Amino acid sequence: MRHLIDPLDLSVQEIDMLLDLADDISKNPKKYSQVCSGKKLATLFYEPSTRTRLSFESAMLNMGGSVLGFSSANSSSAAKGESVADTIRAVSCYADICAIRHPKEGAPLRASRYSKIPVINAGDGGHQHPTQTLTDLMTIRAKKHRLDHLTIGLCGDLKFGRTVHSLIKALSRYEGVRFVLISPEELRVPDYIIDNVLKEKNIPYEEVENIEDVISQLDILYMTRVQRERFFNEEDYIRLKDSYILTMAKMKNAKPDMAILHPLPRVNEIALEVDDDPRAAYFDQVQNGVYVRMALMMTLLEVEHA
Repeated sequence: MRHLIDPLDLSVQEIDMLLDLADDISKNPKKYSQVCSGKKLATLFYEPSTRTRLSFESAMLNMGGSVLGFSSANSSSAAKGESVADTIRAVSCYADICAIRHPKEGAPLRASRYSKIPVINAGDGGHQHPTQTLTDLMTIRAKKHRLDHLTIGLCGDLKFGRTVHSLIKALSRYEGVRFVLISPEELRVPDYIIDNVLKEKNIPYEEVENIEDVISQLDILYMTRVQRERFFNEEDYIRLKDSYILTMAKMKNAKPDMAILHPLPRVNEIALEVDDDPRAAYFDQVQNGVYVRMALMMTLLEVEHA
């Protein structure tokens, strides 16, 4: 039995195979409409979510399976003080696979140690979000036809952004990748990512504060929102929340084939006018998320498919 807690739990070869499967699912959905018939997914979401939770649920339903779970800690026994370990022990009796989102870093890892079913980390605090990373990789590969030799710009909240941390870790294994980290000083990438991933692997990167200075270099621009829920101080959030707003005026020097990604939800960091630009790929990401999660659950459940 395998779990997915960290994007590095999958080798590069396994990621390539999983993305190939997701591509085939996207082209031949009927072929996969019953591959999980009789299987049950438990979605344990201790933190608010729209896309991730519904994407997991849609993915299982698309494969003929069923779904159970909860969408907030207040509607679960966590409100009574039950531990994650006890919850997953019980859920293992009801479901075949589980996706868990939790505000505390490490909670999905702890759950996996007590679980009798595969556990998928659907986001733990400001730490990791591996299925969003798989979604991002599928979208980048679809737009650029490769995952190597790319200049990736990451913009916004790089300190608390778990999608950013996961994506850096995943892309660090591909040859010729370079990162441009665009953020205010207070929201820079944490030292453990800089030291243990970028510096340790001698991956080129630069940290800047002005997006206009570097946008012409980028193959991918990954925008993120400043996350109110991660701040302890409301004043700091208000001061930083509008640090970066992508407009068509700021896009004038961007490459014609640059792709704009965003894990969503968007607040105001991408102007609505950008949605009509062919380089906007963030709603493609949403669709790709369903295919990737279908492929992942099939892989972890080891179900047969044509």
